[in-house]
Amino acid sequence: MTGTQKKLDLAVRGALWFGPVKGKKSKKGGQLVDVLVAKGKIVALSPAGSLDLRATKEIDAGGKVLLPSLTDVHTHLREPGQEYKEDIASGLAAAAYGGFSNILCMANTKPVNDSASITEFMLEQAKRSWPDGPRLFPIGALTKGLKGQELAPMAELKGAGCAAFSNDGRPVESTELFRRAIEYAQDLGMIVIDHCEDPYLAPAAGMNEGEVSSRLGLPAQPDVAEAIQVARDVLLAEYLNAPIHLAHISCEKSVAVIRFAKARGVNVTAETCPHYLTLTEDEAAGFSASAKVSPPLRVAADVDALLDALADGAIDMLATDHAPHAAHEKEVEFDEAPCGISGLDTALATTWELVRAGKLPFDAFIRAWTSAPCKRFNLPLNAFNPGDSADFVLFDQDEQWVVSAETMKSKSKNTPLLGRALRGRVAAHFLAGKMVVGIPSPGL
Repeated sequence: MTGTQKKLDLAVRGALWFGPVKGKKSKKGGQLVDVLVAKGKIVALSPAGSLDLRATKEIDAGGKVLLPSLTDVHTHLREPGQEYKEDIASGLAAAAYGGFSNILCMANTKPVNDSASITEFMLEQAKRSWPDGPRLFPIGALTKGLKGQELAPMAELKGAGCAAFSNDGRPVESTELFRRAIEYAQDLGMIVIDHCEDPYLAPAAGMNEGEVSSRLGLPAQPDVAEAIQVARDVLLAEYLNAPIHLAHISCEKSVAVIRFAKARGVNVTAETCPHYLTLTEDEAAGFSASAKVSPPLRVAADVDALLDALADGAIDMLATDHAPHAAHEKEVEFDEAPCGISGLDTALATTWELVRAGKLPFDAFIRAWTSAPCKRFNLPLNAFNPGDSADFVLFDQDEQWVVSAETMKSKSKNTPLLGRALRGRVAAHFLAGKMVVGIPSPGL
C-alpha cells in the first residue's frame, strides 16, 4: 500500500461519472468517483473514497462530470497557407479547451498535404505549440493536389505520420481511380475517408434543396446527391472487401444506405456532426452565410434519423468538421461565401445537451466521441482501464456561457451559434495526467 502511494502522481476526487465502475453497471444519475494516475497512466477509476491512496497532487473535482478526452477525426486547421483563418496552434487551443485529445486534420492546406515534407511540418508545428497535446494526426491527400487525377504518394505520407487518406471536400469523380485508391490504402493498412457528394448535383451549394431554398431562390443541393455517393462507396467497399469511412453524413437517405451496407457485412463506418443533430435548413432562412456548410443543413426528419442512427450505432461516431473562415469571407452574399462552420469550441456543449435532453444515450455519446473513432483510426484511447493514457476532462455541465469572439479559442468565429447561450464548459483537461487546460473554477 505504501509503495503504491509513492507512485501516484495525481488523484482527482469526487467527479461525477455516468458510466460503469469496476465492471458494474452505471448508476442512474451517475456516481462520484476518484481517478488515480501514475506516470501519465490510469491506475484506477473507483467509487469516491474507496481507495485510501494519496498522490503528489490532489484535486477536488467538486462533482463536475468526468469524461474521457474526445477525439475528432475531421478538422481543418488551415496551416500551411491560410493562417489568417486558423493555424495549428490556435486550432489545437480550440481543441484543448473544447475537450479534445486527438485531432485528425484534412489535407486541404496550401500547399496541399500530399508530400512527406508538409506532413512533417504540420507535426512539428503541433509539437512546438502544444508539446503536451492535443495530439495532431494529419490526413494525407488521396490524390495529388486534391485534383482527382493522380494518386498521391500514399506510402510516403503514411511513413511521414499520416493517419488516413482523403480527397476532403473534392470527391474523386473517377470511380476507377477511387477504386485504386481504396486498394492501395488497404495494402498499406490505412483507411480512405470520403466526402460523399455527387460532383454534378449542385456541388458545395451549401443549401439544402427544399422549402427554404425555394423561398430564397438560392442554388441548392438535394439529399440524394449525398446518398448516391454513399451507395457508390459502400458497393465498392463490399466488392473489394475493403474498409471505407464516410464523412459528415447529413441525411436520412444516407442512413438507410449505411444500414443496408452494415446488414450485408460491409466494413463501413460513418460520422455525423453536431450541427446536423441540432440545426436545420431554417438557420439559413435569412441568407445567413454562417449556416452555409457542405453538406448543407437538412430538415427535422433528417435530424431525427441521424439521432436514431447515432444512438443505435448505424452512425458510428461524431466529428466537428471544424472549418474556420475569416469574417470577411463569410460577410458576403450567400452564394459567394465559402462553406464551413467552426465547431471545436462548441461541440462538447451542444452534444452534451442532447444527452441531458434524453435524445442521445450516454454510452452512445462516449462511443461516438471516443472508442469508435480511436479504434477505427488506431488512436490513443482512454477507457479508464488501468494503463490507459490519463486523458480526461472535468466538465462543468451547469456553467452557462455565450458563444462570442472572446469565448472561442479558434481564430475564426464562423458559427450560427455566435451570440447564443450554451450550457456546459470544460473546467479542466488532463492529457497523460498533465493539466493542459484549467479554467478557474471552485475546487480546481
